[in-house]
Amino acid sequence: MEFPAPRGAQRAIRKGVGALLLAALATACTDRERLTFPSEGDQRGPITFIDQPGTGDTTVHAGPQMPLSGKTIDPDGVDSVYIVVLGGNETFHPFAVARDTARFGVSISTSGLAGKTMIVLVFGTDQLGNRGDTAVRRVVVTP
Repeated sequence: MEFPAPRGAQRAIRKGVGALLLAALATACTDRERLTFPSEGDQRGPITFIDQPGTGDTTVHAGPQMPLSGKTIDPDGVDSVYIVVLGGNETFHPFAVARDTARFGVSISTSGLAGKTMIVLVFGTDQLGNRGDTAVRRVVVTP
């Protein structure tokens, strides 16, 4: 057989439970840091334009330097620009950028390449690691 608790004890238990509930509600209503997730960006790499030389197939004379210039654009921020010259005498290290638009300009040697064809490839990667399409120029070197 169970005996009910005295009325004073019941009142104390109710007050204790009420105080615990108020404490729980007070901590639940405070501001707390919200979860944030990094931007996924547009899931595409940078767009690269070659301004000079201006056409897809270009003919230059052997000996002088051939200028190559253009820009790489990405709203997520351009991380690096890569320039690859197939059939040429030079290699270029990637340019680290960290801006939305990266302008590039280099001179490519044509000395000793008379009668040969070079393929120039330029592409970029964005801050999220996405590689963009490659801009291409075919350069025929004449004597």
